[in-house]
Amino acid sequence: MLQKFQNHLLDNFQFLNGKKILLATSGGKDSMVMLHLFQELDYNIGIAHCNFQLRGVESFQDQNFVQEYAAANNIPVFITQFDTKAFAEDYKVSTQVAARELRYNWFYELLGTEKFDFILTAHHADDNLETFLINLSRGTGLDGLTGIPKQNEKIVRPLLAFSQEEMEQYARFNDIKWREDSSNASDKYLRNKIRHHLVPILKDLNPNFLSSFYKTQTYLQEAQDMVEDASIMIYQQVAKQEEDTIYFDLKKLKKLPNYKSYLYQWLKEFEFSAWDDIYDLVESQSGKYIFSPEYRLLKDRNSLILSPIHLENKEEKYFITENQIEVKVPLNLSFCKAADISFDSNKTIFVDADKLQYPLILRHWNKGDSFQPFGMNGKSKKVSKLFKDEKLSLVEKENSWLLCSNDEIVWIIGLRQDERFRIENTTTNRLKIQLEE
Repeated sequence: MLQKFQNHLLDNFQFLNGKKILLATSGGKDSMVMLHLFQELDYNIGIAHCNFQLRGVESFQDQNFVQEYAAANNIPVFITQFDTKAFAEDYKVSTQVAARELRYNWFYELLGTEKFDFILTAHHADDNLETFLINLSRGTGLDGLTGIPKQNEKIVRPLLAFSQEEMEQYARFNDIKWREDSSNASDKYLRNKIRHHLVPILKDLNPNFLSSFYKTQTYLQEAQDMVEDASIMIYQQVAKQEEDTIYFDLKKLKKLPNYKSYLYQWLKEFEFSAWDDIYDLVESQSGKYIFSPEYRLLKDRNSLILSPIHLENKEEKYFITENQIEVKVPLNLSFCKAADISFDSNKTIFVDADKLQYPLILRHWNKGDSFQPFGMNGKSKKVSKLFKDEKLSLVEKENSWLLCSNDEIVWIIGLRQDERFRIENTTTNRLKIQLEE
Protein backbone atom coordinates (compact mmCIF):
# COMPACT_ATOMS: atom_id res chain seq x y z
CA MET A 1 0.00 0.00 0.00
CA LEU A 2 2.92 2.36 0.66
CA GLN A 3 3.94 2.42 -3.00
CA LYS A 4 0.35 2.84 -4.13
CA PHE A 5 -0.10 5.68 -1.67
CA GLN A 6 3.10 7.40 -2.84
CA ASN A 7 1.92 7.19 -6.47
CA HIS A 8 -1.47 8.50 -5.39
CA LEU A 9 0.15 11.54 -3.77
CA LEU A 10 2.25 12.19 -6.89
CA ASP A 11 -0.82 12.01 -9.13
CA ASN A 12 -3.24 14.01 -6.98
CA PHE A 13 -1.50 15.85 -4.15
CA GLN A 14 1.84 17.14 -5.39
CA PHE A 15 1.07 20.46 -3.73
CA LEU A 16 1.86 18.77 -0.37
CA ASN A 17 5.52 18.36 -1.33
CA GLY A 18 7.74 20.54 0.82
CA LYS A 19 4.79 21.78 2.87
CA LYS A 20 4.33 21.71 6.62
CA ILE A 21 1.32 19.47 7.21
CA LEU A 22 -0.75 18.73 10.29
CA LEU A 23 -2.27 15.26 10.65
CA ALA A 24 -5.57 14.97 12.51
CA THR A 25 -4.89 11.95 14.71
CA SER A 26 -7.49 10.39 16.97
CA GLY A 27 -5.40 7.36 17.85
CA GLY A 28 -7.71 5.06 15.88
CA LYS A 29 -6.55 2.71 13.14
CA ASP A 30 -7.23 5.02 10.17
CA SER A 31 -5.40 8.05 11.52
CA MET A 32 -2.47 5.94 12.80
CA VAL A 33 -2.11 4.37 9.34
CA MET A 34 -2.08 7.84 7.77
CA LEU A 35 0.51 8.96 10.30
CA HIS A 36 2.73 5.95 9.56
CA LEU A 37 2.49 6.49 5.79
CA PHE A 38 3.61 10.11 6.00
CA GLN A 39 6.40 9.17 8.40
CA GLU A 40 7.65 6.56 5.92
CA LEU A 41 7.60 9.12 3.09
CA ASP A 42 9.49 11.63 5.27
CA TYR A 43 7.05 14.54 5.08
CA ASN A 44 7.28 17.52 7.44
CA ILE A 45 4.43 16.62 9.80
CA GLY A 46 2.81 17.51 13.09
CA ILE A 47 -0.01 15.84 15.02
CA ALA A 48 -3.28 17.41 16.14
CA HIS A 49 -5.45 15.50 18.63
CA CYS A 50 -8.88 16.52 19.96
CA ASN A 51 -10.15 15.12 23.25
CA PHE A 52 -13.92 15.55 23.06
CA GLN A 53 -14.40 14.10 26.58
CA LEU A 54 -17.32 11.97 25.41
CA ARG A 55 -16.09 8.57 26.62
CA GLY A 56 -14.79 9.30 30.12
CA VAL A 57 -11.46 7.70 30.95
CA GLU A 58 -11.23 6.20 27.47
CA SER A 59 -10.98 9.68 25.91
CA PHE A 60 -8.00 10.53 28.11
CA GLN A 61 -6.38 7.17 27.35
CA ASP A 62 -6.62 8.03 23.63
CA GLN A 63 -5.00 11.40 24.35
CA ASN A 64 -2.15 9.79 26.32
CA PHE A 65 -1.62 7.21 23.55
CA VAL A 66 -1.20 9.93 20.90
CA GLN A 67 1.06 12.03 23.14
CA GLU A 68 3.31 9.07 23.92
CA TYR A 69 3.53 8.09 20.22
CA ALA A 70 4.46 11.65 19.26
CA ALA A 71 7.14 11.80 21.97
CA ALA A 72 8.59 8.41 20.99
CA ASN A 73 8.79 9.45 17.33
CA ASN A 74 9.89 13.03 17.92
CA ILE A 75 6.84 14.53 16.18
CA PRO A 76 5.38 17.89 17.27
CA VAL A 77 1.97 17.31 18.84
CA PHE A 78 -0.90 19.66 19.67
CA ILE A 79 -3.63 18.60 22.08
CA THR A 80 -6.90 20.25 22.99
CA GLN A 81 -9.87 19.26 25.14
CA PHE A 82 -13.50 20.20 24.50
CA ASP A 83 -16.59 20.09 26.67
CA THR A 84 -18.52 18.83 23.65
CA LYS A 85 -21.78 18.06 25.41
CA ALA A 86 -21.98 21.53 26.93
CA PHE A 87 -21.27 23.11 23.55
CA ALA A 88 -23.99 20.99 21.93
CA GLU A 89 -26.50 22.01 24.59
CA ASP A 90 -25.59 25.69 24.41
CA TYR A 91 -25.92 25.85 20.62
CA LYS A 92 -28.79 23.36 20.34
CA VAL A 93 -26.95 21.02 17.95
CA SER A 94 -26.21 17.30 17.97
CA THR A 95 -23.07 15.97 19.62
CA GLN A 96 -21.66 15.00 16.20
CA VAL A 97 -22.24 18.49 14.78
CA ALA A 98 -20.72 20.07 17.89
CA ALA A 99 -17.63 17.87 17.65
CA ARG A 100 -17.18 18.71 13.97
CA GLU A 101 -17.56 22.45 14.60
CA LEU A 102 -15.10 22.44 17.48
CA ARG A 103 -12.60 20.27 15.67
CA TYR A 104 -12.37 22.24 12.43
CA ASN A 105 -12.36 25.63 14.13
CA TRP A 106 -9.39 24.51 16.19
CA PHE A 107 -7.64 23.05 13.14
CA TYR A 108 -7.80 26.40 11.38
CA GLU A 109 -6.51 28.15 14.49
CA LEU A 110 -3.50 25.83 14.47
CA LEU A 111 -2.83 26.47 10.80
CA GLY A 112 -2.51 30.14 11.62
CA THR A 113 -0.71 30.07 14.95
CA GLU A 114 1.69 27.20 14.19
CA LYS A 115 2.28 28.09 10.51
CA PHE A 116 1.13 24.79 9.02
CA ASP A 117 0.08 24.76 5.36
CA PHE A 118 -2.58 22.01 5.39
CA ILE A 119 -4.55 19.83 7.78
CA LEU A 120 -5.02 16.20 6.70
CA THR A 121 -7.74 13.81 7.83
CA ALA A 122 -7.89 10.03 7.45
CA HIS A 123 -11.27 9.66 5.70
CA HIS A 124 -11.19 6.63 3.40
CA ALA A 125 -13.34 4.95 0.73
CA ASP A 126 -15.67 3.24 3.22
CA ASP A 127 -16.28 6.57 4.98
CA ASN A 128 -17.18 8.04 1.62
CA LEU A 129 -19.67 5.25 0.90
CA GLU A 130 -21.27 5.67 4.32
CA THR A 131 -21.63 9.41 3.78
CA PHE A 132 -23.24 8.79 0.39
CA LEU A 133 -25.76 6.38 1.91
CA ILE A 134 -26.55 8.75 4.81
CA ASN A 135 -27.23 11.59 2.38
CA LEU A 136 -29.24 9.31 0.12
CA SER A 137 -31.41 8.18 3.03
CA ARG A 138 -32.17 11.79 4.00
CA GLY A 139 -32.82 13.05 0.49
CA THR A 140 -30.17 15.06 -1.33
CA GLY A 141 -29.13 16.65 -4.59
CA LEU A 142 -25.99 16.00 -6.59
CA ASP A 143 -23.89 17.70 -3.92
CA GLY A 144 -24.77 15.04 -1.39
CA LEU A 145 -24.13 12.20 -3.83
CA THR A 146 -20.65 13.30 -4.91
CA GLY A 147 -19.37 12.35 -1.47
CA ILE A 148 -16.55 13.67 0.68
CA PRO A 149 -14.35 16.07 -1.33
CA LYS A 150 -10.65 15.39 -1.60
CA GLN A 151 -9.98 18.96 -0.56
CA ASN A 152 -11.86 21.81 1.13
CA GLU A 153 -9.58 24.83 1.16
CA LYS A 154 -6.85 23.81 3.64
CA ILE A 155 -8.47 20.49 4.63
CA VAL A 156 -7.07 17.59 2.59
CA ARG A 157 -8.21 13.94 2.56
CA PRO A 158 -5.54 11.84 0.84
CA LEU A 159 -6.93 8.39 1.73
CA LEU A 160 -10.32 8.49 -0.03
CA ALA A 161 -9.06 6.12 -2.72
CA PHE A 162 -8.22 3.42 -0.14
CA SER A 163 -10.60 0.94 1.47
CA GLN A 164 -10.98 0.04 5.12
CA GLU A 165 -9.69 -3.43 4.26
CA GLU A 166 -6.48 -2.03 2.73
CA MET A 167 -5.95 0.16 5.77
CA GLU A 168 -6.32 -2.75 8.17
CA GLN A 169 -4.01 -4.99 6.16
CA TYR A 170 -1.36 -2.26 6.13
CA ALA A 171 -1.72 -1.70 9.86
CA ARG A 172 -1.34 -5.37 10.71
CA PHE A 173 1.54 -5.95 8.27
CA ASN A 174 3.46 -3.02 9.77
CA ASP A 175 2.50 -3.86 13.36
CA ILE A 176 0.88 -0.45 13.84
CA LYS A 177 -0.73 0.01 17.24
CA TRP A 178 -4.01 1.87 17.56
CA ARG A 179 -6.88 2.55 19.94
CA GLU A 180 -10.34 1.13 19.40
CA ASP A 181 -13.21 3.59 19.87
CA SER A 182 -15.84 1.67 21.85
CA SER A 183 -18.61 3.86 20.40
CA ASN A 184 -17.92 2.38 16.95
CA ALA A 185 -19.48 -0.89 18.10
CA SER A 186 -22.80 0.78 18.97
CA ASP A 187 -25.75 1.08 16.59
CA LYS A 188 -26.83 4.29 18.32
CA TYR A 189 -25.70 6.40 15.37
CA LEU A 190 -26.98 6.14 11.80
CA ARG A 191 -23.48 5.88 10.39
CA ASN A 192 -22.75 2.82 12.54
CA LYS A 193 -26.02 1.15 11.51
CA ILE A 194 -25.07 1.62 7.86
CA ARG A 195 -21.51 0.43 8.50
CA HIS A 196 -22.54 -2.70 10.42
CA HIS A 197 -25.62 -3.80 8.50
CA LEU A 198 -26.01 -2.22 5.05
CA VAL A 199 -22.46 -1.97 3.71
CA PRO A 200 -21.67 -5.69 4.32
CA ILE A 201 -24.74 -6.63 2.25
CA LEU A 202 -23.63 -4.40 -0.63
CA LYS A 203 -20.12 -5.85 -0.57
CA ASP A 204 -21.54 -9.35 -0.42
CA LEU A 205 -23.66 -8.66 -3.51
CA ASN A 206 -20.62 -7.33 -5.37
CA PRO A 207 -17.10 -7.96 -4.01
CA ASN A 208 -15.89 -5.02 -6.16
CA PHE A 209 -18.61 -2.72 -4.90
CA LEU A 210 -16.24 -0.02 -3.64
CA SER A 211 -14.49 0.13 -7.01
CA SER A 212 -17.82 0.39 -8.83
CA PHE A 213 -19.00 3.00 -6.38
CA TYR A 214 -15.84 5.07 -6.95
CA LYS A 215 -16.54 5.08 -10.71
CA THR A 216 -20.14 6.11 -10.11
CA GLN A 217 -19.07 9.01 -7.93
CA THR A 218 -16.60 10.10 -10.58
CA TYR A 219 -19.44 10.27 -13.12
CA LEU A 220 -21.65 12.12 -10.63
CA GLN A 221 -18.89 14.66 -9.99
CA GLU A 222 -18.52 15.23 -13.74
CA ALA A 223 -22.28 15.78 -13.97
CA GLN A 224 -22.11 18.20 -11.04
CA ASP A 225 -19.31 20.14 -12.74
CA MET A 226 -21.42 20.42 -15.88
CA VAL A 227 -24.43 21.62 -13.86
CA GLU A 228 -22.32 24.29 -12.18
CA ASP A 229 -20.97 25.51 -15.53
CA ALA A 230 -24.50 25.82 -16.94
CA SER A 231 -25.70 27.47 -13.75
CA ILE A 232 -23.03 30.19 -14.01
CA MET A 233 -23.86 30.95 -17.64
CA ILE A 234 -27.63 31.19 -17.02
CA TYR A 235 -27.10 33.23 -13.85
CA GLN A 236 -25.37 35.91 -15.88
CA GLN A 237 -28.47 36.19 -18.08
CA VAL A 238 -31.11 36.16 -15.33
CA ALA A 239 -29.53 37.79 -12.28
CA LYS A 240 -28.29 41.30 -11.54
CA GLN A 241 -26.34 42.12 -8.41
CA GLU A 242 -26.26 45.52 -6.76
CA GLU A 243 -24.01 45.64 -3.71
CA ASP A 244 -25.32 42.90 -1.39
CA THR A 245 -28.70 42.45 -3.14
CA ILE A 246 -29.41 40.13 -6.08
CA TYR A 247 -32.37 40.61 -8.44
CA PHE A 248 -33.65 37.61 -10.43
CA ASP A 249 -35.67 38.54 -13.53
CA LEU A 250 -38.80 36.38 -13.32
CA LYS A 251 -39.74 36.78 -16.98
CA LYS A 252 -36.39 35.39 -18.05
CA LEU A 253 -36.38 32.81 -15.27
CA LYS A 254 -39.75 31.33 -16.22
CA LYS A 255 -38.65 30.89 -19.83
CA LEU A 256 -36.10 28.32 -18.67
CA PRO A 257 -37.31 24.71 -19.14
CA ASN A 258 -36.25 23.75 -15.60
CA TYR A 259 -35.98 26.98 -13.65
CA LYS A 260 -36.49 25.25 -10.29
CA SER A 261 -33.14 23.46 -10.66
CA TYR A 262 -31.40 26.74 -11.41
CA LEU A 263 -32.98 28.40 -8.38
CA TYR A 264 -31.74 25.55 -6.23
CA GLN A 265 -28.19 25.92 -7.57
CA TRP A 266 -28.17 29.67 -7.02
CA LEU A 267 -29.79 29.73 -3.58
CA LYS A 268 -28.43 26.65 -1.81
CA GLU A 269 -25.32 28.47 -0.57
CA PHE A 270 -27.59 30.92 1.28
CA GLU A 271 -28.91 28.07 3.49
CA PHE A 272 -32.51 28.04 2.33
CA SER A 273 -34.40 24.83 3.08
CA ALA A 274 -38.10 25.42 2.24
CA TRP A 275 -37.64 24.67 -1.45
CA ASP A 276 -41.30 24.06 -2.30
CA ASP A 277 -42.16 27.44 -0.76
CA ILE A 278 -39.41 29.07 -2.80
CA TYR A 279 -40.69 27.54 -6.04
CA ASP A 280 -44.23 28.69 -5.17
CA LEU A 281 -42.87 32.19 -4.61
CA VAL A 282 -42.33 32.55 -8.36
CA GLU A 283 -46.11 32.59 -8.93
CA SER A 284 -47.04 34.32 -5.67
CA GLN A 285 -48.31 37.86 -5.27
CA SER A 286 -45.84 40.67 -4.61
CA GLY A 287 -44.73 41.07 -1.02
CA LYS A 288 -44.43 37.37 -0.19
CA TYR A 289 -41.06 36.25 1.11
CA ILE A 290 -39.05 33.30 2.46
CA PHE A 291 -36.31 33.46 5.09
CA SER A 292 -33.08 31.55 5.56
CA PRO A 293 -31.03 32.13 8.73
CA GLU A 294 -29.33 35.20 7.26
CA TYR A 295 -31.18 36.03 4.03
CA ARG A 296 -34.62 36.87 2.70
CA LEU A 297 -36.00 36.03 -0.74
CA LEU A 298 -38.76 38.48 -1.69
CA LYS A 299 -41.27 38.38 -4.56
CA ASP A 300 -41.61 41.90 -5.94
CA ARG A 301 -43.54 42.33 -9.19
CA ASN A 302 -41.33 40.80 -11.89
CA SER A 303 -38.37 39.98 -9.67
CA LEU A 304 -37.20 37.74 -6.89
CA ILE A 305 -34.97 39.83 -4.62
CA LEU A 306 -32.36 38.17 -2.45
CA SER A 307 -30.93 40.34 0.31
CA PRO A 308 -29.35 39.95 3.75
CA ILE A 309 -31.62 40.22 6.74
CA HIS A 310 -30.85 43.62 8.20
CA LEU A 311 -30.60 43.33 11.94
CA GLU A 312 -30.31 47.03 12.64
CA ASN A 313 -32.90 48.58 14.92
CA LYS A 314 -35.82 50.03 12.97
CA GLU A 315 -35.96 52.78 15.60
CA GLU A 316 -32.32 53.86 15.29
CA LYS A 317 -31.82 57.61 14.91
CA TYR A 318 -28.93 59.87 14.03
CA PHE A 319 -28.80 63.50 15.19
CA ILE A 320 -27.36 66.38 13.16
CA THR A 321 -26.33 69.62 14.85
CA GLU A 322 -26.76 73.10 13.41
CA ASN A 323 -23.13 73.70 12.45
CA GLN A 324 -22.47 70.19 11.13
CA ILE A 325 -21.25 70.17 7.51
CA GLU A 326 -21.33 66.44 6.79
CA VAL A 327 -22.71 63.08 7.88
CA LYS A 328 -20.98 59.76 7.09
CA VAL A 329 -23.33 57.29 8.79
CA PRO A 330 -25.81 55.88 7.83
CA LEU A 331 -25.67 57.98 4.65
CA ASN A 332 -23.09 60.34 3.22
CA LEU A 333 -24.73 63.79 3.39
CA SER A 334 -23.19 67.24 3.04
CA PHE A 335 -24.59 70.59 4.29
CA CYS A 336 -23.52 74.01 3.05
CA LYS A 337 -24.89 77.52 2.59
CA ALA A 338 -26.05 78.25 -0.96
CA ALA A 339 -26.17 81.53 -2.85
CA ASP A 340 -27.79 80.04 -5.96
CA ILE A 341 -30.34 77.28 -6.41
CA SER A 342 -29.85 74.60 -9.04
CA PHE A 343 -32.05 71.50 -8.89
CA ASP A 344 -30.33 68.89 -11.04
CA SER A 345 -31.37 65.63 -9.34
CA ASN A 346 -33.28 64.10 -6.46
CA LYS A 347 -29.97 63.80 -4.62
CA THR A 348 -29.88 67.50 -3.80
CA ILE A 349 -32.39 69.77 -2.03
CA PHE A 350 -32.38 73.44 -1.03
CA VAL A 351 -34.22 74.47 2.12
CA ASP A 352 -34.92 77.58 4.15
CA ALA A 353 -32.53 77.05 7.05
CA ASP A 354 -34.52 79.35 9.32
CA LYS A 355 -37.43 76.89 9.20
CA LEU A 356 -35.31 74.04 10.59
CA GLN A 357 -35.31 73.02 14.24
CA TYR A 358 -32.11 71.37 15.44
CA PRO A 359 -30.96 68.81 15.97
CA LEU A 360 -32.16 67.36 12.69
CA ILE A 361 -32.95 63.64 12.83
CA LEU A 362 -32.13 60.87 10.37
CA ARG A 363 -34.41 57.85 10.80
CA HIS A 364 -36.15 55.02 8.96
CA TRP A 365 -39.67 55.56 7.71
CA ASN A 366 -42.57 54.20 9.74
CA LYS A 367 -46.06 53.22 8.72
CA GLY A 368 -48.30 56.22 9.08
CA ASP A 369 -45.59 58.75 8.15
CA SER A 370 -46.89 61.54 5.94
CA PHE A 371 -45.42 64.67 4.37
CA GLN A 372 -46.29 67.53 2.03
CA PRO A 373 -44.66 66.78 -1.36
CA PHE A 374 -42.71 69.66 -2.89
CA GLY A 375 -44.83 71.49 -5.44
CA MET A 376 -48.15 70.01 -4.25
CA ASN A 377 -49.40 73.24 -2.59
CA GLY A 378 -49.51 71.88 0.91
CA LYS A 379 -51.42 68.66 0.19
CA SER A 380 -50.51 65.83 2.51
CA LYS A 381 -49.39 62.38 1.25
CA LYS A 382 -48.50 59.15 2.95
CA VAL A 383 -44.85 58.15 2.57
CA SER A 384 -46.04 54.62 1.83
CA LYS A 385 -48.13 55.99 -1.08
CA LEU A 386 -45.06 57.71 -2.50
CA PHE A 387 -43.13 54.44 -2.28
CA LYS A 388 -45.93 52.68 -4.15
CA ASP A 389 -46.04 55.39 -6.84
CA GLU A 390 -42.29 55.13 -7.25
CA LYS A 391 -42.58 51.32 -7.49
CA LEU A 392 -40.07 50.75 -4.71
CA SER A 393 -39.45 47.18 -3.65
CA LEU A 394 -39.77 46.13 -0.03
CA VAL A 395 -35.98 46.08 0.23
CA GLU A 396 -35.74 49.62 -1.14
CA LYS A 397 -38.43 50.79 1.27
CA GLU A 398 -36.57 49.30 4.22
CA ASN A 399 -33.38 51.02 3.11
CA SER A 400 -35.06 54.43 2.82
CA TRP A 401 -34.17 57.22 5.23
CA LEU A 402 -35.99 60.39 6.29
CA LEU A 403 -34.42 63.69 7.26
CA CYS A 404 -36.67 65.30 9.84
CA SER A 405 -36.95 68.61 11.67
CA ASN A 406 -38.69 68.00 14.96
CA ASP A 407 -41.61 65.73 13.93
CA GLU A 408 -41.82 67.01 10.35
CA ILE A 409 -40.23 65.37 7.32
CA VAL A 410 -37.81 67.63 5.48
CA TRP A 411 -36.69 65.14 2.87
CA ILE A 412 -37.40 61.54 1.89
CA ILE A 413 -33.77 61.20 0.96
CA GLY A 414 -33.16 60.66 -2.71
CA LEU A 415 -36.88 60.86 -3.56
CA ARG A 416 -38.83 63.97 -2.58
CA GLN A 417 -38.44 67.17 -0.58
CA ASP A 418 -41.17 68.48 1.71
CA GLU A 419 -43.03 71.64 0.65
CA ARG A 420 -42.93 73.16 4.13
CA PHE A 421 -39.18 73.80 4.01
CA ARG A 422 -38.97 75.17 0.49
CA ILE A 423 -37.11 78.38 -0.28
CA GLU A 424 -39.34 81.44 -0.73
CA ASN A 425 -38.58 84.75 -2.44
CA THR A 426 -37.98 86.22 0.99
CA THR A 427 -35.58 83.50 2.13
CA THR A 428 -32.15 84.81 3.06
CA ASN A 429 -30.66 81.73 4.74
CA ARG A 430 -30.46 79.05 2.08
CA LEU A 431 -29.08 75.60 2.94
CA LYS A 432 -28.01 73.03 0.36
CA ILE A 433 -28.25 69.37 1.45
CA GLN A 434 -26.73 66.79 -0.87
CA LEU A 435 -26.61 63.00 -0.90
CA GLU A 436 -23.08 62.07 -1.90
CA GLU A 437 -22.19 58.87 -3.76
